[in-house]
Amino acid sequence: MLRRPRRNRKSEAVRNLIEETSLSVNDLIFPMFLVEGQGKKIEVDSMPGIYRFSIDTMLSEIEACMKLGVMSFDVFPAYPENLKDAMASESYNPETFYLKGLREIKKNFPELCLMSDVAMDPYSSDGHDGIVKDGKILNDETLEVLSRMSLAQADAGVDIIGPSDMMDGRVGFIREALDEHGFTDTSIMSYTAKYASAFYGPFRDALDSAPKFGDKKTYQMNPANVQEALIEADLDMEEGADFLMVKPALAYLDIIKLLHDNYPLPIAAYNVSGEYSMLKASAQKGWLENDRAMVEMLTSIKRSGAKIILTYFAKEFAILKS
Repeated sequence: MLRRPRRNRKSEAVRNLIEETSLSVNDLIFPMFLVEGQGKKIEVDSMPGIYRFSIDTMLSEIEACMKLGVMSFDVFPAYPENLKDAMASESYNPETFYLKGLREIKKNFPELCLMSDVAMDPYSSDGHDGIVKDGKILNDETLEVLSRMSLAQADAGVDIIGPSDMMDGRVGFIREALDEHGFTDTSIMSYTAKYASAFYGPFRDALDSAPKFGDKKTYQMNPANVQEALIEADLDMEEGADFLMVKPALAYLDIIKLLHDNYPLPIAAYNVSGEYSMLKASAQKGWLENDRAMVEMLTSIKRSGAKIILTYFAKEFAILKS
């Protein structure tokens, strides 16, 4: 007997019946960039269609996204150089525009899921994720700053804290601090396998947060390594992470699947700025069809095992599916 798999592809209705991977707007978190001031909506040159918002315009954008079904947002701060210092002290200043902005978001939209990023680089005059001394990134000393930053963000109403710094022991340190101060309901989505990738460039343009010297290879992971991801995931789960994240996504689909197959926690993946901008540049040239390629890209991330996808395509995808 000749098997004919094509019978299950003969119409859209049949194809939909047997579709194995379902991608929904509910799977997506929309990363956004917040700047100080009012009335600002500034496009990021290297990320067409993505903007830096002041809090008033960001609130309008969030409302528009929520009407499309996007209910989860990860807000990053873009700080001017004059507010940065070696200890990232602005990150836990309760009067800083970022923390005030987070409070405004939760005040206006208490039903949304609000995520924040925990690392020193947006606030650091050195542009690194930790404290710098004599050209080295100090691990244990950095944990104190990350803890203060996490508490300040939790106090501002953040639902999910995202430690992206890759310092050893930071998940446990932050979890203990949150619990001791009564933030037992604040979740931690750990950047578990964050690789020293070439795909972060447009994001660093958006935040003006590139390191002022060297690179981040002493704390972010070697792109050639797999077993390290298991070590990091073991530690993060033991230390109290609620979600495990892989970053970037497309070049690390195998790592997403590895964590999905080996850990009971929900796996997240960050479809990073370089992945977004590659498609946008190709689409602008007419080399790729934007919408089809976007859906295929996001579906591949979901298919590999990611329950949650942080992506700059969140609003676009929601418009496409509305």
